[in-house]
Amino acid sequence: MLKQLGNFWMPCVATIVLACSSNVFAQKSYKITDLGLNHSTDNFSMVMGLNNQGWAENMDGVVNPPIKSTSTTVASGRAVIGIYGLNIDLGTLGGDNSWTNYGGINDRGEAVGMAETSVPDPNGEDMCAFGTKKTCRPFLWQHGHIMALPTLGGNNGQAAAINNREQIVGISETTVPDSGCPPSKQPGTTILPVMWEKGEVRALPTLPGEPDGFVQGLNDQGQAVGATGTCTSFAIHAVLWENDHAFQLADLGHTGSDAYAINDHGQAVGYVSTTDGSTIVASLWENGGVKNLGILPGDGAAFATGINNRGQVVGSTFNSAGWSRGFIWQDNVMTDLNTLIRGDSNLFIIAASNINERGQISGMATVMSGPDEGKIHAILLTPVRESIGESVADVARTRPGSILPAGVCSHHLPRFVPGQLQQ
Repeated sequence: MLKQLGNFWMPCVATIVLACSSNVFAQKSYKITDLGLNHSTDNFSMVMGLNNQGWAENMDGVVNPPIKSTSTTVASGRAVIGIYGLNIDLGTLGGDNSWTNYGGINDRGEAVGMAETSVPDPNGEDMCAFGTKKTCRPFLWQHGHIMALPTLGGNNGQAAAINNREQIVGISETTVPDSGCPPSKQPGTTILPVMWEKGEVRALPTLPGEPDGFVQGLNDQGQAVGATGTCTSFAIHAVLWENDHAFQLADLGHTGSDAYAINDHGQAVGYVSTTDGSTIVASLWENGGVKNLGILPGDGAAFATGINNRGQVVGSTFNSAGWSRGFIWQDNVMTDLNTLIRGDSNLFIIAASNINERGQISGMATVMSGPDEGKIHAILLTPVRESIGESVADVARTRPGSILPAGVCSHHLPRFVPGQLQQ
């Protein structure tokens, strides 16, 4: 099946992108595709990676308890690639669980993420955060097989993104004690941003006074983005890495920022703290400065996690309960994606994760009716030129509750989840 799919899309991808790129961006609405759940026993799925063929890398699993709760955790999960209705479980490295991050699949269908091994972590750490305290290793899934990537000597690591040059970025524990970790986080070792090339790992620099870091986004030019900080406050400054140098990205005058994605023009997106530090807003970095993209009305925080080469930005907003709505930002306007899909859909979009060069958008949505009511399904939005009449936003005047608090999709970084998203 994989060979047949590869033979199908490789000759056609250039034609598809060229044919679509000239007209899809004039659209005023989207067709929503329910990507469902990998197993009937799952209650949660979100697309975390999307390539230009519309192939999705999902995290599918069980959120426990399945209610709106600040104590909600991911009890089990697997990294899955969804291709035209076919789900491929990427497996693990010997343990029960695997997971993924934003940007984890390229146009070849190669995917990266993190997976448990069968070995208990000798320091009792739980970097994959499934409660098993098994070692958590970065992985590359290629040619139908999952393989562990090397670390910088530490027990744990995570791979976050892969580009079409097969460069991979993420984090790795080292063997160097992190002197900034308090007793409650001991034993703590320094966690460094890293890049893998041709199977070898190398550390990327961090900003002065900020010994820890995490790379989250990567473009085809080899530019990477993320944040650096400390054991107790990870995302102090958003960072751009270029030619093995770390450059601090601009903020609004208050520390607390992170970058999630970067396009091939060097435009990056993420979040920044407001000037008074009271909340976080979606942000766009370009031309040496930062633009506040704002928050959808009625919500209290936002971040952006995807940008394509046309400068279209997608992300998610949050309210006091957690995930609230997915948005697209274009032409200097932030729009609730629920206003752009037909009102007869039973899905309410609570997050948008990625946008590809065809203008397709991935994310997750709450199921509003039917057998899976209340569960979270992975979704894919495809631009269309049609009038939708009433939208989901019109029909669902009271937003459906989410089973997910704001921090659950960052559960694998317990030391580093931004405090504002946990409130």
